[in-house]
Amino acid sequence: MRAKFTTFSRIIRTGMVNFVRNMWLAIAAMAIMIVTLTIILFSVIVNATFSNTVQQITNKIDVSVYLKDSVTPAQSQSLVGQLKSLPAVQHVRYLSKEDALKQYEAQNVGNTQLLQAINETDNPLPATIKIKPRTLNDIDQIRAFIEKPDTAKLQSDPASDSGDRREAIAKITHATNILRRVGAGAVVVFAVISVLIIFNTIQMAIFNRRDELQIMRLLGASTSYIRGPFVVETIIYGIFSAIISVLIINAVFVTASSSLQATSFGLLDISYSQSFFENRYWELLLIQLALGIFIGAASSIIATRRYLKFKTPKR
Repeated sequence: MRAKFTTFSRIIRTGMVNFVRNMWLAIAAMAIMIVTLTIILFSVIVNATFSNTVQQITNKIDVSVYLKDSVTPAQSQSLVGQLKSLPAVQHVRYLSKEDALKQYEAQNVGNTQLLQAINETDNPLPATIKIKPRTLNDIDQIRAFIEKPDTAKLQSDPASDSGDRREAIAKITHATNILRRVGAGAVVVFAVISVLIIFNTIQMAIFNRRDELQIMRLLGASTSYIRGPFVVETIIYGIFSAIISVLIINAVFVTASSSLQATSFGLLDISYSQSFFENRYWELLLIQLALGIFIGAASSIIATRRYLKFKTPKR
């Protein structure tokens, strides 16, 4: 047990020495890894932000059905019951003419002219049924039901379904899909470049130390003992790259929230993005560390598997 610990500590120490020895090559490898991990982290945060924005807008979308004054309470309750039975409907709320007026007054409490104008006449607002769809795609199914002749004849005006909000959601969804494709493509490209650079870095290190490694093999060193320091060296690449990528994203949010005094940038809600990042800081850091270590170790293992096939010379 003690011998294994000694061997392990030697592998760690040698890997750290190799990291310092190959510092310039390490910087080149880490630069690409930092770009890769930063793109991954940025994509995760932006996707979460867009999903939150879509959910917030979706929660505010409903379908309003306006009833004629001649519609009886029995007809209204029958229509409410039919709507509640639809699979596409999450919630139905009925507002009488009086309730609709109270809601209108509450929504326009600061506009004295509107309130004065509406109070000078009989209540012009119709009884309204507000329908909350389960998902955005369910609105079309609800509209198909309320546009049936039997239902349409009860309505005083065409139903309203927050079309502007649907358009906003469509734009955000489109932007999210584009971002995912671009982000995935960029991650793949830079990940491949990272692997190739680390691969070449290890290859060069092996070539420069080929005599030393040959002697180690002749003295009976195992492949794992020879490979270990290279794996440790590339793991250090991944650890530093992950930490730096997280610090870069943190600096971006600090700049956006303080220097730019911005809470949003186009469709991107910077406030939510920063909150998401801060609330999951350690979780995201651990994920970045895991990815960085995986990229570094996998690259090193591939390189050493190909180039550490030493054979003792025949006599």
